[in-house]
Amino acid sequence: MKKIIFQKLILDVTKFFLLTSISLSLIILVVQAVNFLDYISEDGHGFYTYFGITTLNFPKIFTRVMPFCIFITIFYVINKYELKNELVIFWNIGIKKIKFINILVIFSLVFLFAQVLLNNFIVPKSLDQAREFIRNSNIDFFPSLIREKKFIDAVESLTIFVETKNENGELKNIYLKDNLSNDRSQVIYAKSGKLIFNNNKNYLILFDGSFIDIDNQKITTFSFKKTEFDLSKYKTKTTVFPKIQEVDTWNIFLCLYKLKFNQNFDLPYNSFLNCTPGVYSDVVEETFKRGIKPFFIPVIVLLSSIIILFNKDNFRYSKIQYFLFFIVFLVIVLSEVSSRYINDISSGIIFASLPILIFILGYIFLFFKLREGK
Repeated sequence: MKKIIFQKLILDVTKFFLLTSISLSLIILVVQAVNFLDYISEDGHGFYTYFGITTLNFPKIFTRVMPFCIFITIFYVINKYELKNELVIFWNIGIKKIKFINILVIFSLVFLFAQVLLNNFIVPKSLDQAREFIRNSNIDFFPSLIREKKFIDAVESLTIFVETKNENGELKNIYLKDNLSNDRSQVIYAKSGKLIFNNNKNYLILFDGSFIDIDNQKITTFSFKKTEFDLSKYKTKTTVFPKIQEVDTWNIFLCLYKLKFNQNFDLPYNSFLNCTPGVYSDVVEETFKRGIKPFFIPVIVLLSSIIILFNKDNFRYSKIQYFLFFIVFLVIVLSEVSSRYINDISSGIIFASLPILIFILGYIFLFFKLREGK
């Protein structure tokens, strides 16, 4: 009988967690998808790149909402059981409150393992794949960025100005400035032109114009009747170099070991991480996020489940709910912001001890509260 009850409890917790976490993640993903439209409207990337980046950000969002959704799940399920008098039945058939809480805490290890897996392997990989979409993008929508009487610099080293543009892609009075190097540039003027898409590449066909080459203040000019300008060779201005959260966990720990113990070795050739003393605090912070933050999950579950020590007939039940809600929410906020104050191993150890300390204090409170109820 007890086994069936605990199976139902775990099933209810799992179903409600999946419902809330996936729903909330999708809502946030939709909001972020609106911001990602800048990749099309400002940077000229295609819809394939846009949807790839948007989809691959889902694991990151999911792992960020996990602690809050676990808290809401435990709080909701226990309160639902209390309102339906199911908890009273549990106690009457001999289920001890401490065992009830222990089952939830033990089950929270599944969530802990899931977040460790997400933080250390799935999220960095998915974010790196999202960045790969940008690296390999051909800036398919770049021609649509060209507008009348507006300077366009969506790609590196190139600025375009067009006086008029019609629906057929025909342009009038075109100016282009191509920064070839630090001391060399080229200005192109054409009376007319047209945008052409051929063999998955964007071209600008220019008519009746001139090239002006500027090299160390030496100016060379020559005219043309018709020329072809390849737009596809230019790279996006969108950041293509990986951020630290996109670096795989093995390289993060290797870099931390190298910087902490002044070791002289190179990271694997496929690592984009520039492992220098300047990134030490960032590496420590990222290590904390991936290795320590998941351990706040059992703390969240323990504190959320303390509500079973009280019943709905207690005239202070609502106030106790609000108080516990505030305490657990404070712990979640603490787990999020604490990583920002870590700049070395010493502070990392201090903050890493927080989940252990809070868990012990919570369990001590639980122990004495249960003794009082005897």
